[in-house]
Amino acid sequence: MNRPPGIRALGLDPGSKRIGVAVSDLSGTIASPLTVVQRSRSKRHDLDQIVALVQEEEAEIVVVGLPINMDGSHGPAAAAATGFARALATLVDVPVELHDERRTTVSADQSMIAAGLDAVQRRQRVDKVAAAIMLQSWLDARAHRLSR
Repeated sequence: MNRPPGIRALGLDPGSKRIGVAVSDLSGTIASPLTVVQRSRSKRHDLDQIVALVQEEEAEIVVVGLPINMDGSHGPAAAAATGFARALATLVDVPVELHDERRTTVSADQSMIAAGLDAVQRRQRVDKVAAAIMLQSWLDARAHRLSR
C-alpha cells in the first residue's frame, strides 16, 4: 500500500470559552492533543495565539472542527467556526480547512471517563482531546482519499 506524503497538521476545536489544539506527527499519521487556548475578550488576540502555534509547530495545514448538527444542518456554532476559520485563513500562510467534528467532544469525554479521569481532569483536557479526535478523523480521511 502506498502511503500518502506526510503533512504536519494543526487541528482546532473552537468553543465559546476555549480552543482545543491538536497536532499531527511529522508523517501525518497520528494526531495528539497539544494545548488549550483560553478565549479572551479579543478575537484578534485569540487568533494571534493560534497563528503563533501554527508557526511554532511548523504546521502545513490547519484543520478547524465544524460542529454540524446531527441532522446535518448548520447552526450558530457552525457559523462561528466558519467565521473563525475564515479569519484565521487571512493571517496564516497555510491552507485552512473545515472538517466535520460531530460527537468529538462526547467521544473525548467518554474516553477520559473510561481512563478513570475525574470531572476536573476531564474539563481541563476535553477540548484538546476533542481536537485530536477531529484531526485524526481528518488524517484518516486524507489517507483514504490519497490511497485511491
